[in-house]
Amino acid sequence: MTVLYEDNHIIAVNKTCNEIVQGDKTGDTPLSEIVKAYIKEKYNKPGDVFLGVTHRLDRPTSGVVLFARTSKALTRLNEMFKSHEQIHKTYWAIVQGVPKMPEARLENYLVRNEKQNKSYVCKSPSLSGEGRGEAPKLAVLTYKTLVRGDNYTLLEINLETGRHHQIRCQLAAIGCPVKGDLKYGAKRSNPDGGICLHARKIEFIHPVSKQKICITAPVPDDALWRALITPLQLSPQGREKNPEV
Repeated sequence: MTVLYEDNHIIAVNKTCNEIVQGDKTGDTPLSEIVKAYIKEKYNKPGDVFLGVTHRLDRPTSGVVLFARTSKALTRLNEMFKSHEQIHKTYWAIVQGVPKMPEARLENYLVRNEKQNKSYVCKSPSLSGEGRGEAPKLAVLTYKTLVRGDNYTLLEINLETGRHHQIRCQLAAIGCPVKGDLKYGAKRSNPDGGICLHARKIEFIHPVSKQKICITAPVPDDALWRALITPLQLSPQGREKNPEV
């Protein structure tokens, strides 16, 4: 576990694609329990350690996850995430192919199928899930191209809504599924079982101190991520084509 930021009220860690934020039917130890154990040992705390889950990432997704260490911080962060005010998350994704537009705003009505744990793009908001489940909900995101290769493209994504599998579903709908995401049309899985979707950055107003906080999570340490971010690190022209990827 890599700690990205911590103080008396909050702690942020860099989640790997193999970790779950909260416990589920798999019975695997969730990240929340790992963080609790870290706090208990580091600060020699007796008894149970308080830790509040403020948001989640899909299991195959990596990146920054923010937890609350006090009930006051949890209440305020929950309000911020619910209202989408004073808090903003930025994602990076490696997708197959090249989007037709280097940057765009995507608006779709999505419907979630609970049984399949998958979302679908609906042709009309009036359709009751096209027979797939719950009623459609509007999903909006913007993306821009950071680096373009022959086979893969690195995108930066900002969400205006928070829908189930929104990024994965909407990018697949424009013909650019996230690398490794078999559920949404990727050609093949990744060796680590994850997908190339990374919660890169979270910016928010601290729930207690009211200072602006910006936390950035390093991308996974593998060859493709390294190849795609190298142009960004070396030159302000990082959006130019990198033929090696």
